[in-house]
Amino acid sequence: MLENLTLKKNIRTFSISPENLTGEKGRGGMAKVGEGSASEAARDLGQGWKVNPYLVVEPGEKRVLADVKGQGAIKHFWITDSAAWGRQLILRIWFDGQKNPAVEVPLSDFFCNADYREYRQITSLPICFNPRKGMNCYFEMPYRQGFRVEVENLGGRCNIYYQLDCEEKEISEDALYFHAQFRRVNPLPYKEVYTILDGIKGSGHYVGTYLYWGVNSNNWWGEGEIKFYLDGDTDFPTVCGTGTEDYICGAYNFDVNGRYTEFCTPYTGLSKVDRTDETYGANRRFNMYRWHITDPVYFKEDIRVTIQALGWRNGGRYLPLKDDISSVAYWYSDNLEDVYPELPDADGLEII
Repeated sequence: MLENLTLKKNIRTFSISPENLTGEKGRGGMAKVGEGSASEAARDLGQGWKVNPYLVVEPGEKRVLADVKGQGAIKHFWITDSAAWGRQLILRIWFDGQKNPAVEVPLSDFFCNADYREYRQITSLPICFNPRKGMNCYFEMPYRQGFRVEVENLGGRCNIYYQLDCEEKEISEDALYFHAQFRRVNPLPYKEVYTILDGIKGSGHYVGTYLYWGVNSNNWWGEGEIKFYLDGDTDFPTVCGTGTEDYICGAYNFDVNGRYTEFCTPYTGLSKVDRTDETYGANRRFNMYRWHITDPVYFKEDIRVTIQALGWRNGGRYLPLKDDISSVAYWYSDNLEDVYPELPDADGLEII
């Protein structure tokens, strides 16, 4: 990528933030004292001195963060918030006037950290979660007519700081649209597989998975295989993994000297193993991501992705588990007509 820095380009850079809600040229930081969210702090300094650095989002409010017309791409998305719990905010993104959002995910899950209560660094190519709650996405998101970004607040009043760094430029006819979809099942019914993605049509490629896994049984929980059903596959997939930790590019239960071992790399990681207090917070939860950056899973017609939840029972037999599993699937495709399953309500999202 570094060689691209030497090439001349016909691109206009702009950004959307509370200090420039439209991204217009020469219109950043224009809020006057009395108009912005930080007017009290800036009262001695006046216009241009960080008068409106954040938006206030009230309980139940759907707040538009950006509504842009034109052609180009989102290159970087940074956001942080004062939400009290991880899934309080729902992120939605639409491209080119589509009816249903291409991205519909709890904000914290989109950035691979479902539960805010205990910080861990995530340092990967497309997603970084930095101290203390600096959430960053580097997936490029092309659009031809425009895009809209919205958050919905399911909890109490909170503040949102954010910046969308964008490029106004000509988009290739072959450019695909970015998508992200959230799912959660708690508990997973006995002997059922967990579905990460289904009902997706079009041509494109699958680029990543985030898993937040809460175990409801003792012993190792990750024997299950991930499966990619591509272009008309029915009972059996084209791509079949060998185990959950294998898909995350670890091995042997992530176990080093009898302990789960966290790791974080550009492409994959077990970024957080939640600690327990052995009384009220007794269940273990696992934060995992796997990016298909150099190895996208291509599809021409449709794609379905599932993963099994398997542990061990006596006699060396697999035990189908009834765990609490959440996921985010990330992919690019040429289709903006897919309809996602309805998100759970606040109680259905709660990490309990």
